Amino acid sequence: MQVPAPFDYERATSVDHAIGLLERLGSGSRLVAGGHSLLPMMKLRLANLEYLIDINDLHDELGYITVEPTRIRIGAMARHRELLESDDLAAHFPIVRDAERVIADPIVRNRGTLGGSLCQADPSEDLSAVCTTLAAECVIRSSSGERVVTMDEFHRGPYETAVADDEMLVEVRLPIRPGGSSAYEKVERRAGDWAVVSAGAAVWLDGGVISDARVGLAAVGPNTTGIAAVSQALRGQVPSEEAYASAGAIAAQSCRPTADGRGSVEYKRHLADELTRRALRRAVARATGEES
Repeated sequence: MQVPAPFDYERATSVDHAIGLLERLGSGSRLVAGGHSLLPMMKLRLANLEYLIDINDLHDELGYITVEPTRIRIGAMARHRELLESDDLAAHFPIVRDAERVIADPIVRNRGTLGGSLCQADPSEDLSAVCTTLAAECVIRSSSGERVVTMDEFHRGPYETAVADDEMLVEVRLPIRPGGSSAYEKVERRAGDWAVVSAGAAVWLDGGVISDARVGLAAVGPNTTGIAAVSQALRGQVPSEEAYASAGAIAAQSCRPTADGRGSVEYKRHLADELTRRALRRAVARATGEES
C-alpha cells in the first residue's frame, strides 16, 4: 500500500494564522484543502513535506462568491460544487459551469477548491484554463500585505506558481465586460478524467463584430496556455466558420503538446484546433442569444 512519508499536521483557524504557520514552518510546509492532487503526489513520494496545514476551517472566510458591478470576486476556498451551482457565475461566465460539469466526480467537487486547483498548477487543470481564458487576476497575501497578479504571471511552469512559501492565494477576480459570453470544450478518456485537450473561449461583440476574444488551452504545454495571436486574428472579424477555422489553426500551431498515453502530438494539435472552433462557436451563440 502506498503511504506518504511521515509529516506533522497543523490546523489553521484563520488566514492570518495560516500565513503565520507558513512563515514559521518554512518551505517544508504546504496548505491542504481538498487534497485530491497533493495527497496522491505525497503517496507516490513526488512531494515530501514535513508539515501539512489544513485550511478547511477557512471556508467561512474564503468561500465567498461576490458579484460587483465590474467583477466577480471568488474566495480561494470556494468549492467546485459551489462554483457549479452559482447562478451568478453561470449568468456572467457560463464557461465556469461548463468546466465544473466535467471536473472529476461529486466527491471531488464537494471538497476540492478553486485555490487548490490553481495552486496545483497542473498543465491539464480545467479551472486554470478557464481563468486564463477570462483574464482572471489572483490576489496573493502575506504578512506584509496583498499583491495582485495576472494568470500569465501566476503560473510559472508545471506545478509552479507565483505564490511564495510564506504566501497564500486568497482570491480570484473575474472582470465583467458587456456584450460577451464564454464556453468550454474538453476531450477526456473517461468522465471526470484529466483532459486529453481542452479549450476555453470568451468572446465580446460590438455591432455584430468581434471586439475582443480570448482562448485558453489545457494539456498542450507546460502551462495552461493563453494565445494572444488568436485574439489578434479575431478582433474586428464578423463571427463565421472561416474566422473560427483561422483561430483553430493558430491554436494548433501555437500549443506545445507532448506524446503520451492520451495521444500523439498530431492528435492533440487536431483537438486544439477543433475544440477552439467549438468553444468559439458556442461562446458567440451565447453572446447573441442563440444559445442560453
